[in-house]
Amino acid sequence: MNSRLGLATLMRLQRQRQKAAESMGRTPTGDGRLTEVAHFGSNPGGLRMLSYLPADLPPGAPLIVALHGCTQTAAGYDAGCGWSDMAARSGFALLLPEQRRANNAHLCFNWFEPGDTARGSGEALSIRQMVEHMVSTHGLDPARVFITGLSAGGAMTSVMLATYPEVFAAGAVVAGLPYGAASGVGEAFSAMARPAALPLPARGDAVRAASPHRGPWPRVAVWQGEADSTVNPDNAHEIVKQWLDLHRLGNRPPDVEKRAAGHSRRGWQGRDGRVLVECHHIAGMAHGVPIHPGAEEGRCGVAGPYLLDVGVSSTHGILDFWGLDSVGAAMDLPGASQDEVMPERPAANPLHAPHEAMDWSRARTGGGPGAAIVQALRAAGLMGR
Repeated sequence: MNSRLGLATLMRLQRQRQKAAESMGRTPTGDGRLTEVAHFGSNPGGLRMLSYLPADLPPGAPLIVALHGCTQTAAGYDAGCGWSDMAARSGFALLLPEQRRANNAHLCFNWFEPGDTARGSGEALSIRQMVEHMVSTHGLDPARVFITGLSAGGAMTSVMLATYPEVFAAGAVVAGLPYGAASGVGEAFSAMARPAALPLPARGDAVRAASPHRGPWPRVAVWQGEADSTVNPDNAHEIVKQWLDLHRLGNRPPDVEKRAAGHSRRGWQGRDGRVLVECHHIAGMAHGVPIHPGAEEGRCGVAGPYLLDVGVSSTHGILDFWGLDSVGAAMDLPGASQDEVMPERPAANPLHAPHEAMDWSRARTGGGPGAAIVQALRAAGLMGR
């Protein structure tokens, strides 16, 4: 079985398991508010560019880039997460790159292909050109450009933060992977299933090698479901390592922490007390974006496949981390009214919060909900026996 057939098998198995494990409904399709931009540069990655600008957006407004996951569209991802609704409420421009089936049959951004993940080439350059077009055409603030994405879009967020760190003030990776996790389809599957536990400097070096930039570095938030059987939750720890090293924060416990109702938030502060790296874990949540649907304060979006109603709006939380949530109710965890300054404690494994992630070692031997994925990987010749 070749790697493309292996990918198709894997995606089919993932969709079958997702139907049983997650809140399902019709995939949000959007309401037609996005506008396509046909000409924005050489577009070597062959991506579509869609955008949304609220009425009366003032000059110097921020720009947010949102990258959908596999099998999703830009409009569906926007509607599910509520990004354009929040753009209208909070006053920012929105850019939603979209993958084409000609590039990837499952609409995944090619975060694992060297030709698409290097500075100055492929999909990474296409997204960079979109950002430049938005900023110059609409008079947006080049110092307030932010990026986020889910799954393959989350991994592509890591790519953009690494290859063009001077472009982005901050980012947020949802159920994604660190930059440099894979170079090719086989390595991508392996990283999704069992990421290498690398030292902080090794993770940071991958980013430092991606561009001539030497700082300051973007601030980064990581969001991860602890029952994710598509992207092993240990990938969240590897992303945190990468950015702790770049910010010279070291392998130490978090400075602030909140835990309540199955949602934990940990933050590592810089010298000025501002959180530079933070990590959110949602207990019991499968693969997808945590959302809190509705139009009330602290809510937005529509539930659907990989858009999971867990009573937590990551859209609000991300905007709050970036300093853009002007409508409030972003990260008020029930029962945790204030950040708790964490005391010094032994740090045998300080980056790992307790979680209920699937046991991938058990999956490799035939048990647990990940067995189907592992079988598909083995059948494709992409995982050892």
